[in-house]
Amino acid sequence: MFTSGITPTVSAVYHIAAFSWYAFIVKTLFDKDGEELPAGIFVYGGPWKYLTFLNLLLQMTFFGVAATIDLQPGKKTESTLSRCKDFLFSVYAFPVGTFVVLLFWSIFAYDRELVYPATIDTFFPPWINHAMHTIVLPVLFGEVVLQPHTYPQAKHALAALGVVGLAYLFWIIWVYLSVGIWVYPLLRHFSTIGLVGFFLFNMSVVTLLYLLGDKLNSHIWRKRHTEI
Repeated sequence: MFTSGITPTVSAVYHIAAFSWYAFIVKTLFDKDGEELPAGIFVYGGPWKYLTFLNLLLQMTFFGVAATIDLQPGKKTESTLSRCKDFLFSVYAFPVGTFVVLLFWSIFAYDRELVYPATIDTFFPPWINHAMHTIVLPVLFGEVVLQPHTYPQAKHALAALGVVGLAYLFWIIWVYLSVGIWVYPLLRHFSTIGLVGFFLFNMSVVTLLYLLGDKLNSHIWRKRHTEI
């Protein structure tokens, strides 16, 4: 059992601030949906086909749940909502959020046209790009050191990640079959076998990030528990 050394007030302020930030970014992106954007960006499915946008919704949901728990009186650590919060963070928010940042900037550094064409800069200024693809990471690591999280058994967590990963793969394939446009320009360079290999590689990375989150959580909070 881990013990948090952070006061409830600090936790509440952090979670409310993070939730408000993500809500603001999501609203900003929704507002862009009505503007004249580069061809193909929001066609069929709007922002809902982008992992970046889905990740923003995921982060907003997690921090919204965390803030709700912070504002509830009484013992919270064993409540159903608290267990839901830990599951959201450990299985989805941390590994998926970290994956989005690492994959985006890796591809961007190689050739930005494969993931975020330069034409987008006219419509999404640099601060929005960093809000979607950079700030996510320090906010997540802030949560790691803010309070401990109970991790589920690895087989259950990885099964849940696999189901969501397959669902997203089917979704982007459906978009392509419906309108003939890949969600990301990078994907049109893959053969069918290559696409499967790319998906398996990405799922392997997400799995490693889940295990990393578990190790960080254990290392940080066992160390703090020993020091108390």
